[in-house]
Amino acid sequence: MKMKMAITGKGGVGKTTLAAVMSRIYASEGYKVLAVDADPDPNLALALGFPPEITEKIVPISEMKKLVAERTKSTPGAFGKMFKINPKVDDIPERYCREYNGVRLLTMGTVDTGGTGCFCPENVLLKKLTSHLLLQNKDIVIMDMEAGIEHLGRGTAQGVDVFIVVVEPGIRSIQTFKHVKKLAMDIGIEKIFVVANKIKNKEDENFVLKNIDEKECLGFMHYSGAVGSSDRVNKSPYDSDKETVEEVKKIKQKLEMGV
Repeated sequence: MKMKMAITGKGGVGKTTLAAVMSRIYASEGYKVLAVDADPDPNLALALGFPPEITEKIVPISEMKKLVAERTKSTPGAFGKMFKINPKVDDIPERYCREYNGVRLLTMGTVDTGGTGCFCPENVLLKKLTSHLLLQNKDIVIMDMEAGIEHLGRGTAQGVDVFIVVVEPGIRSIQTFKHVKKLAMDIGIEKIFVVANKIKNKEDENFVLKNIDEKECLGFMHYSGAVGSSDRVNKSPYDSDKETVEEVKKIKQKLEMGV
C-alpha cells in the first residue's frame, strides 16, 4: 500500500502525537516512512523519539540559505531580485532527511515574511518541495501540517491522498474541521476524516459524533497522562502508552478501509 496523508487541526489538539505514532506504527510494519514536519513550530522529531544528539543537528530546509540560493539561483539577503520559481527538489528528501527508529524525517521550517511578502526564494523552494513530496514519493508520507487552515488557502496540500483533521470535544475544534473540509474539497481533496483526541468519557465521544458525520470519524484517542508527560521525559508517545498505540492502530485500519 502507498499513501500520502496530511494531518492538521487547531494548535494543541494533538496532531503531532497522531503523526508520530502513525509513523512509528507503519515503520514497525516494514513500510518506508517519510515523516514531514511542516509546522512552523517543529517538534515532530521529539515526538518520534529522536535522541537529542540528532534533533540538535536538524536544520530546517527553509534555514539552509546556501541550498535555497543554489536551487533558486537567488542571492541571500537580496530583495527584489529575480530568482528561479521552479527549483530542483527531487533529491532533497534523500539528502537532507534524518532517520531513527525506521522513520525518515524531513523538517521543512517556515519563512519570516514580515515586510517581504510570501513570494520569496525560501517559500518557492518549500512549496515546490511540498508538492514533490505529495505527488512523487512512494510508500507512506505523513505530513504534520501547520495549525489552522492557512496552508489550504495556499494550495500546498494539493496531491494528498487523505486529509486527517484532529479535533478535541469542543465546538471551536469542530468548526475548524468544517472549515478545513470545505477548503480541502475546493482544491480537490475528497477523503477528509476526523480523529478525536483527548477524549475522557462517553459524553465526549457522543459530542463529537453529534457534530460530524460518523462515517467521517476514524476513531478516538482517549486522554492519556503518559502521553501528556512524554515530552517532559523526552520520550515518544509511541513508547509511552501502549493503549494510545492500540487506538491509533484501529484508526489506521479504518483509514486504510476508507482509502
